[in-house]
Amino acid sequence: MDPEQFAALRTPAGETALARAAELAGGDPLAAAAALRSAGVPAGLAAAALTQAELRRRATAKFGPEAAGMFFTRAGLEQATRAGVAARRAARLRAAGVRTLVDLGCGLGADALAAARAGIRVYGVEADPVTAAMAAANAGAAGVADRFTVTVGDATRFDLTAVDEPVDAVFCDPARRTAGTGRRIFDPAAYSPPWDFLLGLAGRVPRTVFKVAPGIDHRLLPADAEGEWVSVDGDLVEATVWSGPLAAAPRRATLLAGTTALHELTGDGSRRAPVGPVRRYLYDPDPAVVRAHLVAEFAGTVGGTLADPEIAYVYADAARPTPYARCLEVVESLPFSLKRLRARLRDLDVGRAEILKRGSALEPERLRRDLRLAGSKPISLVLTRIADAPTVLLCRPVPAPEPDASTG
Repeated sequence: MDPEQFAALRTPAGETALARAAELAGGDPLAAAAALRSAGVPAGLAAAALTQAELRRRATAKFGPEAAGMFFTRAGLEQATRAGVAARRAARLRAAGVRTLVDLGCGLGADALAAARAGIRVYGVEADPVTAAMAAANAGAAGVADRFTVTVGDATRFDLTAVDEPVDAVFCDPARRTAGTGRRIFDPAAYSPPWDFLLGLAGRVPRTVFKVAPGIDHRLLPADAEGEWVSVDGDLVEATVWSGPLAAAPRRATLLAGTTALHELTGDGSRRAPVGPVRRYLYDPDPAVVRAHLVAEFAGTVGGTLADPEIAYVYADAARPTPYARCLEVVESLPFSLKRLRARLRDLDVGRAEILKRGSALEPERLRRDLRLAGSKPISLVLTRIADAPTVLLCRPVPAPEPDASTG
């Protein structure tokens, strides 16, 4: 989208086109375009309105009902922080005493909006003029335009002393997708801004927060910084580096569930869990716990051990309620053999199999086809490695306790 198209969407005619496009979103795109043109909407405006309507529909998963009044680009939506995650980060910044924040590379403004809602004065910097204009429009729609302003510029060259008041903290969410192709960038040196800039920024502004890919090598993180991994309803969504006085623990796994539940597990990320035999219950830790290297800390909360020092399945003798892992009861353990497994599942009248794996090269969907299940009962199969031997564990899920809004 170019500046002229976006400006057209902000006119009364554009607002009418957006409203009509919202009614047509999710249907046949050709039919929707024809319907708008037949209503007298120019082709260019119709295309822009339909694109926004579709992006708003997709953005509901991240932003909820507020997405209906926001503006998006495809790339910006892909990288935008979920509203709940941004709100939690903003609350932490506010609790740390941050009152003025510079958001370098603010994109569509997801994090800046959350900070502004928390009462923080935010100065955003965005290189792309259309994205910057969308961020400003989103601030207006959210009712925080008085606390969030956007400047078009290069984040790496922005003068932090140029804002109207002393800066308490800086936030940066570097681009981690290749322009044009949208492919993920895994090398921090290729981020935009790059890794060296982020580290230098933390050296200049003690309270610096920046996002990184969840798979980042822990060895790259500054020794005095906190690495935090965040999951939402069991899906790992981001990792964040907290610098200077904002660092409260070497490593943190933050688990968000629904709109209220928050659980945090902390540690130094270097502990090793004890190793022992397969026991009655298997815990499959949340991916934030695994990525934060806090499996040993989690194992300690359930009296658990690993069956293999490199595989993050935790085994214990009791099923304890925990927000940090899913629990399954181990019914049987077998050395992996397709023929033997198929026969055993036939004997057990299994017709539906959930397949989990760690430390196995097998592809779950291919295995499912090869098993040719025809029974009536469900089962959970865990493909793993025990004492360097490929193993399959036959399990049944342990019902999870009712969720609550506690923290800890």
